[in-house]
Amino acid sequence: MACNPEVLRQVPLFGLLDEEETAVLAGQVELKRFAPRQRIYKIGDLGGRAYVMVSGKVRISTVDEDHQEVIVDEPAAGEFFGFASMLEGTPHQTAALAIEETVCVEVEPNDIAVLLQRKPMAGMDMLSVLGRQFHASQQLVRIRSTRNPNEVIEERTTLPDQIADSVARFGGSWAFISTFLAVLIVYTAVNVALDRRAWDPYPFILLNLFLSMLAAIQAPVIMMSQNRQDAKDRLRGELDFEVNRRSEREIQGLSKRLNTLIDKIDDLDELVRGGKS
Repeated sequence: MACNPEVLRQVPLFGLLDEEETAVLAGQVELKRFAPRQRIYKIGDLGGRAYVMVSGKVRISTVDEDHQEVIVDEPAAGEFFGFASMLEGTPHQTAALAIEETVCVEVEPNDIAVLLQRKPMAGMDMLSVLGRQFHASQQLVRIRSTRNPNEVIEERTTLPDQIADSVARFGGSWAFISTFLAVLIVYTAVNVALDRRAWDPYPFILLNLFLSMLAAIQAPVIMMSQNRQDAKDRLRGELDFEVNRRSEREIQGLSKRLNTLIDKIDDLDELVRGGKS
């Protein structure tokens, strides 16, 4: 289906093109319709085509290291997907699925090549738009890769863990020390005052038994809490490492795609200049 130039004017990537450039591109690209739940492309498919959203809803997803599906993006009207693989000529790293009745503009490498051959300056316009999206993607990586370790830890906390933390928190506070000291003073004072009628006369054997039992129970509980704290520290370290690794990978990938686009535009520019001469 032929594409209306008015549709391309709503696309940020082509928003800076003039009317003549837009008309040239509209004569090259096509409109594609996808039914609900129809697969547009899957991971590993050759990236020979890219798509621009016109209407509907598309879900872009990938698979992480744990083989779990991760939603990467849900492009809105005017946004595009699949351009990186098309420009690089590599298989798609993501999968695209139409969630509802969807209309997209299908773009092939030759469409962009024809536009640049006829209108070389259109490449600079598109490059400026991609540059803005590159910076926006960097910001998105920083935002999406930030995970709160405390929230992850709380999700994994069980009731025994909470009890152990509460015991350790109270056992290491001045409230516990003051209360326990007051109990010891009152206990010993009462037993000394009762003399022979005391239930636990000096040397307070029953009190020593209670203290030994308390220490025997409290020590392992505190160790459990300390082990949990060590686990928290390890989890924070793992999350920090994961965030750094993903950020580096995403930024390197975006830089590579942008450099590839610049190289292609330079090659086409040299080809156009050579044809004019």
